[in-house]
Amino acid sequence: MLTRMLRRLPAVFAVAALAFAACAAPRPLAGADAELRELAAKVRGGVGVYVRDLATGDEVTIRADEPFPTASLIKAPILGALLAKVDRGELDYHAELTYTQDRLYPGEDLLGSFADGQKIALSKLAMLMITTSDNTASLWCQELAGTGTAINDWLAGHGFAQTRVNSRTPGREAQRQQWGWGTTTPREMADFVAKARAGALGSAALCDELQRRLACVYWDDEALSALPPHAGALSKQGAINRSRSEVVLVRAPRGDYVFCVITKEQLDESWGRDNEGFVLLRAVSAALWRRFAPDHPYAPPPGRERF
Repeated sequence: MLTRMLRRLPAVFAVAALAFAACAAPRPLAGADAELRELAAKVRGGVGVYVRDLATGDEVTIRADEPFPTASLIKAPILGALLAKVDRGELDYHAELTYTQDRLYPGEDLLGSFADGQKIALSKLAMLMITTSDNTASLWCQELAGTGTAINDWLAGHGFAQTRVNSRTPGREAQRQQWGWGTTTPREMADFVAKARAGALGSAALCDELQRRLACVYWDDEALSALPPHAGALSKQGAINRSRSEVVLVRAPRGDYVFCVITKEQLDESWGRDNEGFVLLRAVSAALWRRFAPDHPYAPPPGRERF
């Protein structure tokens, strides 16, 4: 009897493995695919969407593995690599740095209003990079993280095959010309935030600080505006003339989910609220909240969602 049971074990294990694989394989997120494809079709240009139910692994993928420009989304990986240096003891997160006006990146940055020689802590520099998406602060953080090459090596070491810094990175001049500051895919950018939440990008301290920064974003006019104020979210936003993008991880009543929407080659290059890319970000976010929080509906106030 025992002999017959032992002979059957390989077959039993094989069946169990197949069953596990079937359960583990990502499935389409019920009912969401068609709705999100309809929303994406309204944008004149390329649209990539990736959504994952973090409890079940169910997904929506629309051109999710194609390369897209990061715009300011790349600042999240820059922060990750910067914090890795802090974690290794190579940088002091609370050290005071000296701002010099030759660092100014033209625009509306807060750091650019500093007087020449003014002091700022590295932790505040990182906060400005994420919270207000300050470009002057971001380029300084990129330098402190050890150049674009070092950041890209850190990304590769954590399993990101396509997310890369292009700007000020030797050997990536062609990619810089095509994509701008950075390159990513909707899936990889969503995975980045999900890994930060799961503590899979380094030490507990690193992932904790990364989440804290991604939880404090000033630019909440688009995808975040479709969520109620009490909903917890980690996010980063990006926008350049022909691209709009946002990655968001949401803590919802019926389970957490992460999504990333990126456009490229948009015909609509306007910067108003009715830009097709901005409209898409709000519409996708609202549609997903309705699915993951059906008992907690949220209707943003008419007109602008904020003062």
